[in-house]
Amino acid sequence: MEYCELSAYEIARLVRQRQVKAVDVLESCLKRIAAVDGRPGSLEPGEPQPNDEQSVHAFITLTRERAYARAQAVDQQVAAGKDPGQLAGVPFTVKDIFCVEGTPSTAASRILANFTAPYTATPVARMESAGGIMLGKVNLDEFTYGSSNESSAFQPAPRNPWDPSRVPGGSSGGSTASVAAGEAPLSIGTDTAGSIRQPAAFCGVVGMKPTYGRVSRYGLIAFASSLDCPGPVARNVTDAALMLQTIAGADPHDSTAALVNVPDYVGALAEGVRGMRIGLSPDYFRIVFPNPDTNELEEQPLPQEIRAAVLHAAELLARAGAEIVENIPMPNTRYGIPAYFVISRVEAASNLHRFDGVKYGYRTPARLDDLRRMYRQTRNEGFGPQPKLRILMGMYVSAAQYSAQYYNRALKVRTLIRRDFETVFDPAGLHHLHALLTPTTPTTAFPMQAIYGNSVLMQYADQLTVPANHAGIPGISLPAGIATDGLPIGIQLLGPDFSEAALLRIARAYEIASADEDWRTARPKVLTGMKGASHD
Repeated sequence: MEYCELSAYEIARLVRQRQVKAVDVLESCLKRIAAVDGRPGSLEPGEPQPNDEQSVHAFITLTRERAYARAQAVDQQVAAGKDPGQLAGVPFTVKDIFCVEGTPSTAASRILANFTAPYTATPVARMESAGGIMLGKVNLDEFTYGSSNESSAFQPAPRNPWDPSRVPGGSSGGSTASVAAGEAPLSIGTDTAGSIRQPAAFCGVVGMKPTYGRVSRYGLIAFASSLDCPGPVARNVTDAALMLQTIAGADPHDSTAALVNVPDYVGALAEGVRGMRIGLSPDYFRIVFPNPDTNELEEQPLPQEIRAAVLHAAELLARAGAEIVENIPMPNTRYGIPAYFVISRVEAASNLHRFDGVKYGYRTPARLDDLRRMYRQTRNEGFGPQPKLRILMGMYVSAAQYSAQYYNRALKVRTLIRRDFETVFDPAGLHHLHALLTPTTPTTAFPMQAIYGNSVLMQYADQLTVPANHAGIPGISLPAGIATDGLPIGIQLLGPDFSEAALLRIARAYEIASADEDWRTARPKVLTGMKGASHD
């Protein structure tokens, strides 16, 4: 096994014990990137190249020199008898929505293509302080606006390592694709409506949305400030726990970061699930999609393979000692996407006001003598279709004459969704659950270009993940099988505020219980026929 395919936990152990050098691990990851990633995303991608459709295209910026300097520093610390930290020598990628000092921080948008960050986001800084090695910045939907990664201004867009004709999901598709393809064992993503969990399900990796405030948002280029949550992407539950242990905690730079002690997530994994109550809700097995002919929402059955994966996971957890509670009512789940449409766009419109071509970022080269014309031209040239759509809708639904009809009503629906979770998780309530077990997505990864351009249909890919963002609660997506189309199936665990340790325990118990199943041996298509390649 190559170093790049080792778990983060194992890499850190080997480096700290002087059995492996951090530089050697880094070079293994760079070799893998050269073999599978293809050309990085660019504003000027040029003509398609022969290997584009077989490559992952996860990266926008590869920070090779920074990575070598960090890896050498870790090796020097180890040689001197010092502990570099719990992520000693572990390579990781960063979704390019985080600022990193001295590196381009683009948000996958033309308007920030020339922006070099003057400071580093707290989650990234904590990863590096713990001995982690940042490999570079990975692609995303522009400003995180999308569920497929196709809206990036930097093309070619990332592809799914399991089938490069399919999307990796979004908006953290570059993060999940880089981990699934073995380019890095860890990645920092963000989750606003499911933007970690949905692509994690599509790419067959572990992705966690923490409780809102569990991880600092300092240095995160905001989409919807009341919904955005940084979180870990990993290949297994132990690595996700280790990463969350590293990045979680209060931050004086972020007033929304919770002043709550960080438990020992890794240590808690061995506690098992005996005595835990895990619920199944029929409302998560009924999915809706808009009918393009009638513009009405129509209920559709959950694909049988996805339903079966969830029920099988429940069976395995029951054998491990958990109590499975069926028929949990979550009646307001179906309204998560409509409420999200309104709330997220109002917040996006507000956050995008700062990009005007004055202090930083792109400015139109046109010589204009009127400030407002310069604003308009800069924003028209700098923003892609998705940011423009969100600005327009956000300004419309927040206008004085419409705010009561749309925005205020959406906030009320958000409260109802939150109350559904509070009711079922209430320790003194009827159900007193420790967690809900649900599907992560209504389908497996869909083909590239299949629904791109249809903002409504695209958004409904997140219908099973967005309620957790409204409620602010934690959730984790786990790989749970391979469908007949050869694509991963994801299942989701949701819990009450700050229950990450419990969710990770349940996830680890499922991981152990399913360890010998045949699907665990499957590998992404980009790796099965991979030829060796030099990173030079």
